[in-house]
Amino acid sequence: MTEFLLQRYSEIDWSIGGGQLLSMGLLLLWLWAIWPSEDLRNLIKDKAGQSRLLLVAVCVNGLWLMDASVTPGIHLHFLGLVTLMLMYGWRLATLVALLPVLFFTIFMFRMPFDFAIYGLLAVGLPLFLCYGVYSQIFKYLPHHLFIYIFGSAFLNGFLSIVFHIFAWSGWLWLTTDYDWAFLTDNYLLLIPLLGFPEALLNGMAITFLVVYRPQWLYDYSDNTYF
Repeated sequence: MTEFLLQRYSEIDWSIGGGQLLSMGLLLLWLWAIWPSEDLRNLIKDKAGQSRLLLVAVCVNGLWLMDASVTPGIHLHFLGLVTLMLMYGWRLATLVALLPVLFFTIFMFRMPFDFAIYGLLAVGLPLFLCYGVYSQIFKYLPHHLFIYIFGSAFLNGFLSIVFHIFAWSGWLWLTTDYDWAFLTDNYLLLIPLLGFPEALLNGMAITFLVVYRPQWLYDYSDNTYF
């Protein structure tokens, strides 16, 4: 067992470069800009909510660790970000999602100091864009339960994969030897393969919560959607 752990540890690249330091600074700046002070204050007062948050974070972490690595830098896994967003709001969801990012960059990337750039591009940006979609759905479409589940959860779940893969593909294109044609054939082409199950996963999770635990959703109200 010790040998196995030492071998795994030796495979991790602990080197850090200027770009990684810059990305850490940008991540800190982003967290400062979106810091969910009120949500955290409410969470501190809610002991049951803290336990629930930890359980949700562990479940999302498990989703991320079920990863299919196609080639170095290209990873395929479910996200669960939209469910996080609808449960905790996009700001607190961004903070919570950094836990699976940390585990993912250590145990899958084996490059812990890529934590910041992956957190920005693969979590921060998709969550911000998904929140934009959610807010436009709420603003322009009727407040109906079907629209909440299908639009805010199912469709947004699919879009989270699109935003995630396109953002990370752009980074790989700029920083590696992969050209756009290679990324299109080996990464972007897989969006439907991941997108529809991701949409179904989030849609089912939110449907379950609407039926059995609506109080766990961030801004859902029966008065609004019924």
